[in-house]
Amino acid sequence: MSPAMLSVLVKMMLAQAQECVFEQISLPGIRNEFFTLVKMAQEVAKVGEVYTLVNTAMNQAPVKANIPYSWSNMAKIKSDHYKALAHYFVATLLSDHQLHPSDDEDKQEKAWSQLHDYMPEGLTSLTILRDTVQRKRLGKAHLRKAIVYHEEALRVCGLCKQLRNIDILQEILSVAHKRSLIKYTQHEQEDDFLSLMEASTVLPKTEHKVDMVVPQFSKVKVKDFFERLGPLPVFSAKQRWTAPRTIHFHCQEGELGFTLKGGPPVQVHCLDPGCSAALKGLKEGDYIVSINGLDSKWLGVNDVLEKFKSMGENDIEIKVISCQDMMASLNKSATYSVGMQKTYSLICLAMEEDKINKTKKATSKLPFLSWGTKNRQKAASTLCLPYDVAGSSQTKKKPDSRLTVQNIENSLY
Repeated sequence: MSPAMLSVLVKMMLAQAQECVFEQISLPGIRNEFFTLVKMAQEVAKVGEVYTLVNTAMNQAPVKANIPYSWSNMAKIKSDHYKALAHYFVATLLSDHQLHPSDDEDKQEKAWSQLHDYMPEGLTSLTILRDTVQRKRLGKAHLRKAIVYHEEALRVCGLCKQLRNIDILQEILSVAHKRSLIKYTQHEQEDDFLSLMEASTVLPKTEHKVDMVVPQFSKVKVKDFFERLGPLPVFSAKQRWTAPRTIHFHCQEGELGFTLKGGPPVQVHCLDPGCSAALKGLKEGDYIVSINGLDSKWLGVNDVLEKFKSMGENDIEIKVISCQDMMASLNKSATYSVGMQKTYSLICLAMEEDKINKTKKATSKLPFLSWGTKNRQKAASTLCLPYDVAGSSQTKKKPDSRLTVQNIENSLY
């Protein structure tokens, strides 16, 4: 991943964190109070500023081709949406609040001066706070700017098919837009076309700065949760295991009835078929994974024997598993006959191949056991005995006594 792409991802995550800060502040509710609205306007303006930086970074040449279209559009939508909210909060504090004699004029003037970097021509912060007409005019100017940002956010959202199908996003943008429109119509007058006051940009400010902190991995204790699976060379995805089986047994005269090998985990070896564990279902080659409810996948032979000795004559509960691949290889063996070892083994192999290759066509060659002498028919088997057909005019010759089973075997190999 290129440094430019990493920089974009860092900015995006910081913007999301700043957005979470604003959501946390506004979650209990926003009071319609002068200083609260000033604080919320600056907080939400900060969110809009960081998303503007994200949108600018996403549209740069090195990373623009690798950034999804919906990502850059979402950054643009959030930037416009939160800027609109900032202007809406400023318009609310101007239109809904008046400077009363009991209010702290200096404190309000200081808070108001921190919202803007410049004031409309011919006006000062104190003049706007004292003059009701100027407050309403400037408040309506902020509402117009909020409506413009809301409409731009809705327009950009409609351009992207993926974002257009997100109902909750459409609902949030529409509700915020309607709220600003309703607020504007409440203060609309017939001579508004003569009022061309321009609203200044709301300065962003936050009391909770979000920054990236490099983690100190040396101070954090990490436990590998994959360790519970057992040693990787044994419990790997290449092998198939049976479900754990529970075996209850006890030592007979201090003898287990089997020995252990390998480890970890240990494996049952030299199992006595008549011991208590074998009668309860223990098999040679089983792996012991638990002893009395305690995991034993990482225990060696000595550790397991110590646990068994500590039980004494009490009942022992173990859980064992078997490797299915090993069981299949043990069960797959050839059967031999006494008089025809090689021939019968080949018959077994031929039968297995026929089961596997059912869809394949039969070969044109004759079967192995259908070879005959020169004077016999090609399809006749060398193992068939001669017979006489009742009513037949011709009598077949008696086969040569030399063609015995042993001679056939010697002639085939």
